Parts: sequence; C-alpha cells; structure tokens
Amino acid sequence: MVNKDTSMDLEDFIRDKMKMSHIYQPVMLKVLLESGGEATVEDIASALLSHDLTQVEYYSLRVKQMVGKVLTDNEVVQPIKKGNRIAGYKLKDGAISAPGTAQLIALCNGKIDAFLSKRGESLWQHRVSASGYVSGSVRYNVLKRAKYRCELCGGHESQIALHVDHIVPRSKGGLDDLSNFQALCQRCNTNKRAEDDTDFRGIVDSYKHRDTECIFCNDCTGRIIAENELCFAIRDGFPVTDLHTLIIPKRHVVDYFDLYQPELNAIHSLLSNQKESIIMKDKTITGFNVGINAGASAGQTVFHVHVHLIPRREGDVEEPRGGVRGVIPSKQRY
Repeated sequence: MVNKDTSMDLEDFIRDKMKMSHIYQPVMLKVLLESGGEATVEDIASALLSHDLTQVEYYSLRVKQMVGKVLTDNEVVQPIKKGNRIAGYKLKDGAISAPGTAQLIALCNGKIDAFLSKRGESLWQHRVSASGYVSGSVRYNVLKRAKYRCELCGGHESQIALHVDHIVPRSKGGLDDLSNFQALCQRCNTNKRAEDDTDFRGIVDSYKHRDTECIFCNDCTGRIIAENELCFAIRDGFPVTDLHTLIIPKRHVVDYFDLYQPELNAIHSLLSNQKESIIMKDKTITGFNVGINAGASAGQTVFHVHVHLIPRREGDVEEPRGGVRGVIPSKQRY
C-alpha cells in the first residue's frame, strides 16, 4: 500500500511537476495504483493501447466493413443502424439463456485459441501497415516532422487519429526509409489507394503561402472580422448591400477549383458563422446570395479566391427572381 507521505509526494508530482509530451506517465501510474503497486509491462502496454484512437478506428472499420457484414450475410446477427453507420449488432434469435451463452462463449474461445495456435504472430501482420512495418522511432520522427498533423488535410492528432505509412508502397518498390514515410489521418489514409504513391508532404506548409503583390495576402489584417485556421472574413470594400462580406482563404490561390478540401471545409464553416452573425446584426435580412467569380471572363478582378456573402432584404430590388442568373442580365428572368 502507498503510505500517506508517498501519497502526498505522488499527488504533488502528478498535480504540479508532471511534464507531459504524451499520456504515458499518468496511464502507467494509474495502472500501478489500481493494481496495488505492481503491474506487468504488458498490463501497462494494454492500458496505453486502450487510449490509441488509431487502433480503435482501424478495428471499427473492420467491424463495419468486414466482420459485421459477414455475420449479417450469414443471418447470424442483425445490424443495429444509426443513420448510415452501423452502431452495433444484436443476435438474430434474440435472448439466449445463461447456460447457453456460457457454452457459446466457450466455443468462441476454442475457435480463437485454435486459430492463434496455427497462425501465431503472422495473424496480425495486416495491422502493422498497409505497406510494411512502421517502427516506433520512425513513427515518432514522421509525426514530429509533420507537427502531429495530417500532411494532406492538416487535421491534428487531437482531432483525428494519425497513421504513418509509406509514400511509395513496398509493393511498388518503396523502401523502409524515413524519407519514404508520411503522416496521414485515418480518413485520408483510408481514401488513399494501396497503389497510390502520391507524396502529400508539404501540403500543410503550402497553407502558409502568401503573395507579396496580393491585396488579400497583405492589406486585410486590420479589416478581419472573423477567422479560423485556414480562412478569414472581411467586409467588402465596395458592398453590393449593407454587411456584404468576403470569405477568403489564407493561402494565396487564384482559382476556387484549386482549393484543398480542408480549405473548402473552413470556408463553408466561416460562411455559416457569418450568415448567423449578420442576421443577428440586422433582422431585416431575409435572404443571401453566395457567389464566386472564377476567372476573368466570370468577372474575377482580384486573383485570390474570395467568396461573396451578400445579404438580401425584401424590396432591395424590384424583381429578385433569378438571383445569380443575373450575371447574364438577359437570362435572369425565366
């Protein structure tokens, strides 16, 4: 048992002196405390594993896409659905008696033991990596280089589980060298095909790109009314209506169709935020036009993507029907 003085020392350490770069220290202490002061390395490793989102998400996909589907197709279990996602499974024939349940569990344990005795460690090779084993030191260095963000979408490991995998797959001659690894979130890595050798490193850094000649890159700091990580909002300098607002990506990019998906997500989020904010400021607003000029022939004059959020009010024009169709005046009314 931990004596009073030791308890106070531990409390002082945990509360005030523990410096963390990961969850390892508190998890290990928690396991030791729960087990009376002694635990195996495997006990502590298992506790750490329970907090690893990459493992949880990986096996969540296996449950939904593979195991659950097979059992459902064999009419052994019925899927319990929540929206379009399978949230769990229930036995097809409903309740089973306690003795019956114990017997079935014993059968399952027998199947597991028999299979493991034949396959051993090779059973888990599919989990190591889609294209080969990734050591802890490689994972650490890749994540550190990527600043613990997905190198495609920019998602931080606090938001979504990160995978470290080969850029050029081993099946295509890729090497187990640090230079051939990148960090991708679970979603991006799942969408990346096994034969895809696209190098996404540098995408995150590209979000910092600015053009010294661009007014949106250099002259908007004092005008920003709202922002998130990848875009910001300002009022239009030549407003079509009162509170006309522009949503602008921070990266200097000319064409809307060259935006990365995270930038599109950020723009949509800020558009929604500003729409609500504008309505709060002016209760007479009854609609909005949302517009993008992509290319000089479409009316673009500032060649840095910007999305117009234009508040509309009843009676602000004689005939509003057709809205954005008015970019070709003769086609507005139909």
